[in-house]
Amino acid sequence: MPDRPEIVCICGSTRFVDEMRAANRDLTLAGVIVVAPGESDKLITNEQKTALDALHLRKIDLADRVLVVNPGGYIGESTSREIAYAHATGKPVSFTDPV
Repeated sequence: MPDRPEIVCICGSTRFVDEMRAANRDLTLAGVIVVAPGESDKLITNEQKTALDALHLRKIDLADRVLVVNPGGYIGESTSREIAYAHATGKPVSFTDPV
């Protein structure tokens, strides 16, 4: 038995918010600590997007592994950057759909 539950950071395009919420729910119910992208119900500024992107990299730092939510195999620019960061820091990366 590990000292703590596994920590998984969810990454993916904000267009897949419903799919990311479902992954968060499923992982949480399986006993996993989930770190997910922040959400906003209004448009954010470019400065806020830059800050949120940097914050998400710190969330990857906290995680044991990364789960990319990519329906249809879609991976956008920000998610590609997060995947590269995860690989560079030695974090395992898995995908919900084939790439």
